[in-house]
Amino acid sequence: MKINHLTAAEENFMKLFWKMESFYLKDVMEQHPEPKPHQNTVSTYLKILVEKGYLSTVKEGRIFKYTVIVPFEEYKKFLLKELSHNFFNDSGKEILEFLFNEKLISQDDLKGYFDLKIEIKPAKIEEPKFEVADEILNPKKEKKGKVSKDKEKDKKKKKKKQ
Repeated sequence: MKINHLTAAEENFMKLFWKMESFYLKDVMEQHPEPKPHQNTVSTYLKILVEKGYLSTVKEGRIFKYTVIVPFEEYKKFLLKELSHNFFNDSGKEILEFLFNEKLISQDDLKGYFDLKIEIKPAKIEEPKFEVADEILNPKKEKKGKVSKDKEKDKKKKKKKQ
């Protein structure tokens, strides 16, 4: 869905239309706050907003019933993307910094929004085993009183040679 830009006046009318969602011209005249615009002015804006794709019409007898086509949330996304692209180099970080610096958002707001309660546990790293290196660097010491089999064999060989 392609969304077109709105003038300030069109946007003000759309704010009212988003609240009503589906309506007739007489509903707009009743719901519009004071000072109420002339009926011809409202009709002109309704025609423009239909042409821009924000409203659709269904003819019921001699009158039209208008229905909002572009949801408010979609319009907000469109505006924010335009703002980001035109003024913040498509950077969400720059937008957040601006909002924070202008005190439009607080650190508490950010903490509450990003409180995801994710626990990050450090990965369990097992130390590599270097058995050969360990044997060379830390040779096993034999307990006193016990003679290893290899030493016994060496002694026997020496006796036989004699």
